[in-house]
Amino acid sequence: MNKLQKAVKDIHIVDEGEAGRKGQGMVHPLSRLVVTVWYILLTVSFPKYDLSGLGAMVVYLLVTGIWEEISFKEALGRIWPVLILAGAVGIANPLVDKKVYWESGSLAVTYGMVSMVTLMLKGIFCVMASYLLIMTVGMEGICSSLRSLHVPREFVTILLLMHRYLIVLLKEAERMMQAYRLRAPGQKGIHVKAWGAFAGQLLLRSIDRAQTVYESMLLRGYTGEIIGKRLVAGRWSSLCYAAFWALALAGIRILPVFQIVGSLF
Repeated sequence: MNKLQKAVKDIHIVDEGEAGRKGQGMVHPLSRLVVTVWYILLTVSFPKYDLSGLGAMVVYLLVTGIWEEISFKEALGRIWPVLILAGAVGIANPLVDKKVYWESGSLAVTYGMVSMVTLMLKGIFCVMASYLLIMTVGMEGICSSLRSLHVPREFVTILLLMHRYLIVLLKEAERMMQAYRLRAPGQKGIHVKAWGAFAGQLLLRSIDRAQTVYESMLLRGYTGEIIGKRLVAGRWSSLCYAAFWALALAGIRILPVFQIVGSLF
């Protein structure tokens, strides 16, 4: 299985797995979206040297992943390039901030090292929270929640169509790759000289397919907004879910959790 086929398979797994989660039907996607946004805002608000306080934010990720039975191993396998990119944000900090933060013998930890790890964890935590949101409610749930918040329908429609027809684009690229391999047997990948022509052909094919899709939508009564599946969930359970995590995450942000737990033991 090549990379394009694996990408298509992963998208299908996300769409199929979302329907079988434990919280499906119990908690409205809007509550999960609000909690995720709240989590991200609190995560990025930590000072750059508050590594111990930021580490406690992993509780939300662990609880959500375990409860929804989401494999963290599979998650890392799917989004590791994004995690590496998010973790590389503060990689230059140790070279800039060389003031000693902690020292023991010949071992010295600088403020730059602490801020680097803090920035890395912020990026990783935010990416993982977004991944858990998609895995639990799916793209249709996110788009329906955005419309509930009165986000412009044009933006929501574009987002939903990009997700729905990403598989079509990947399959089209796979067919072009297969045709190229038949014309250049034994060659690994696409030659540099053919990159421009390949990208141009993919763009033209995408435009033709998009026009066909749009005409089909008009024939089916498209009026400017796509009506997704109806989201049904318990009102009180959704409110309790949002209130619990809002208070719990705020408490983690304000209180020194690790120090409190350490004093108890």
